[in-house]
Amino acid sequence: MIKKSKKAILFGTSGQAEVMDYLLTNDSEYEIVAFTSTSDFINTGTVYGRPLVAFEGIENMYPPDQYEMHIAIGYNTENTIRRKFYDAAKLKGYKLLTYISSKCTNYANKIGDNCFIFEDNTIQPFVEIGNNCILWSGNHIGHHSKIFDNVFISSHVVISGHCKIGENSFLGVNSTLRDGIILAPYTTLGAGCLIVKDTEPGKTYIGTKATLFEKNEHRFK
Repeated sequence: MIKKSKKAILFGTSGQAEVMDYLLTNDSEYEIVAFTSTSDFINTGTVYGRPLVAFEGIENMYPPDQYEMHIAIGYNTENTIRRKFYDAAKLKGYKLLTYISSKCTNYANKIGDNCFIFEDNTIQPFVEIGNNCILWSGNHIGHHSKIFDNVFISSHVVISGHCKIGENSFLGVNSTLRDGIILAPYTTLGAGCLIVKDTEPGKTYIGTKATLFEKNEHRFK
């Protein structure tokens, strides 16, 4: 059992927050002491067996000099809700914890705060990851790639080397980027996308299509 040397609060009450609570409890030095949300989303005093406290005024009950926080919110409205409460928590003085799974292969140069990196991610050398990013399970982040702030990468995404992932982007399950691709800010990739050229800001890309490559040599007779 990992020794619990730090205490933290999770912002959020969704299934994602419950999963993050489980992983932090079982695979980190953090003890999760409470959940928080804005008062208009609270109709009970507990959630997942822990106190549920209104975000408004939470610093009076859980002072920022004694507790850290993680904003456990997904990619709704292009990750802007997570960014909003990330900024609000920092204004209250909270340090925003980053979790990196013990089952992650991590050679990154830099990983920012309020990031959550799940199991089976492979992060190659010279990668930089900004603040407030989520990397769900089983992704490949190629060498020298840079992920900017507020990005959500789902599962089994392949980002080849020297790519740049613009802020507030969302990468769907099994999407693939060839080397050197630049995803513009607020890009959304649907499941299974193959991206072979740079994207435009705020655009959504879906689908992929294989085409026959004619080659003279080695043709079957």
